[in-house]
Amino acid sequence: VQLQASGGGLVQAGGSLRLSCAASGRTFSGYHMGWFRQAPGKEREFVAGVSYSGGSTVYAHFVKGRFTISRDNAKNTVFLQMNGLKPEDTAVYYCAASKFALITPDIPMQTYAYDDWGQGTLVTVSS
Repeated sequence: VQLQASGGGLVQAGGSLRLSCAASGRTFSGYHMGWFRQAPGKEREFVAGVSYSGGSTVYAHFVKGRFTISRDNAKNTVFLQMNGLKPEDTAVYYCAASKFALITPDIPMQTYAYDDWGQGTLVTVSS
């Protein structure tokens, strides 16, 4: 599946952004979907994931209560609503698709479990 992320930008601390990730292909609903981020000089890290059906979600501890992941399988799109943004949230955000949905309902948090990646969208939070 091909992924195209959008919605990044510059926002002040405490503000909100909504990222979108549009997927091509007819099998979108068969993938778990995840959002990752990578700050300069740091490794890529898991942010949030949603199961293939949209019925389950999982979050990294540092975004829990602030970010919400969702998906619309009819529109082949996954979203990340980000509220209460902090300067440390500044990073390039990537959406990714995991075929682990074929073998487990559990949403993976490891980068190696994701097969297809979008190009990334930059989020900058000013203090």
